[in-house]
Amino acid sequence: MKVYISADIEGITGTTSWSETELNAPDSQFFKQQMTKEVEAAIEGAIAGGATEILLKDAHDSARNMDISNLPENCKVIRGWTYEPMCMVAGLDESFDRAIFIGYHSKGGSERNPLAHTLCVFADVKINGEYASEFLINTYAAALHGVPIAFVSGDVGLTEEIQSVNDNIVTFATKEGIGNATISVSPQLTIKETKRLVEESMKVDREALQVTLPTRFVVEIIYREHTRAYRNSFYPGATFKPHNTVEFVTNDYFEVLRILQFLT
Repeated sequence: MKVYISADIEGITGTTSWSETELNAPDSQFFKQQMTKEVEAAIEGAIAGGATEILLKDAHDSARNMDISNLPENCKVIRGWTYEPMCMVAGLDESFDRAIFIGYHSKGGSERNPLAHTLCVFADVKINGEYASEFLINTYAAALHGVPIAFVSGDVGLTEEIQSVNDNIVTFATKEGIGNATISVSPQLTIKETKRLVEESMKVDREALQVTLPTRFVVEIIYREHTRAYRNSFYPGATFKPHNTVEFVTNDYFEVLRILQFLT
């Protein structure tokens, strides 16, 4: 079984402030270690569940966050950004049996995590009239290749969203956001449960996990600054919507990934 893992940090146990997510910030050292441990637990669970080959994508900020010294021999890792539209799931293709998202978080426009955002902090993203999370964007990207998502860890707001998308996807809630604070479970509990639940998720029927792509996509990128929206509305096929939104309509989801790559 071939498994893909994409790892972010804003949904890792305990992260609350942006300074805890930045590459060289002193506050981030513990949380990069915790991110590493949660990913290692997911790898252990995947192998226990039958995975024979794993590709890991460090998908936060610099994409150079985790200590990779203890990765098993059957795991490869992508560090840094390839700058292709698949972005946080770069390298994912039809050869994979299922994918796992670790440390994901609530969507931009949400109050459920003080670190909530989608791809960037200067804009929110809507797809077909609803605020879109990185989970949804990357789940649709995986669906382009027929790859289902088996397990996701992150904040409570995200896990509730996932249950509304497909309640067969196994989830674990690491924390709950309240205002500018978080209430987190024990880091040790997250490690333990991630390993156990990932192993279980390897046994869930692939068809039950699969999310179906919509046939049409209306993308709205809602900027904090109207000037950025006006400038970016000159992207081919895009239109400016007063006072701070770029709209793009397509039937091809790869074109959605492409515009998000260039405009967020």
